[in-house]
Amino acid sequence: MIKIAPSILSADFANLERDIQKIASADYVHVDVMDGVFVPNISIGIPVVKSIRPTTSLPLDVHLMIVEPVRYVEQFCDAGADLVTVHVEADTEENIHAAIDKIHARGKRAGVVLKPATPAGAALPFLEKVELILVMTVEPGFGGQKFMAEQMEKVTELRKLIDEKNPGCELEVDGGVDPETCKTCIAAGANVLVAGSAVYKAEDIPARIAALRG
Repeated sequence: MIKIAPSILSADFANLERDIQKIASADYVHVDVMDGVFVPNISIGIPVVKSIRPTTSLPLDVHLMIVEPVRYVEQFCDAGADLVTVHVEADTEENIHAAIDKIHARGKRAGVVLKPATPAGAALPFLEKVELILVMTVEPGFGGQKFMAEQMEKVTELRKLIDEKNPGCELEVDGGVDPETCKTCIAAGANVLVAGSAVYKAEDIPARIAALRG
């Protein structure tokens, strides 16, 4: 089954609880955390994750776009994240392994993220110990960008590697996903789709979530 993870980056921050309730038919709540250093934008952090945790029974899929994520992964887990993903580009390989180990020690799921310029092979050192790999189909940092169809080769390559080495691992895409591009992502092998504006700008949000499942 295709899972949908609406990004609250496109929600109304003055009415987050209301807007999280609107996506109750989804599978994850995608939370974009940006530090203004790893990406040229600042979004939300640990206090917001903690405050939204009681508002939904959906798993919180927390995407850390921050440098040296090993410093903060335990705090995000304690705040209520169910799945924490870290960028392979954000630290040394050793520290990314340490971050994954800390997430697992908290009893949560861990994932790694690849920016558009990062090859699929960058996920290999972590492939057999994570529960999810996220491929960015836009440059991380801002919502509403155009979908990069050329990233589908990477998704297909990762799907083969996952099927060979860690079949339980999920393969997520994030960026420019809408009712058209979702079909391309699913065909390439993704099974979790992050969508922000495509969900929150829809007149009928449950219908849009259903449409994105392909």
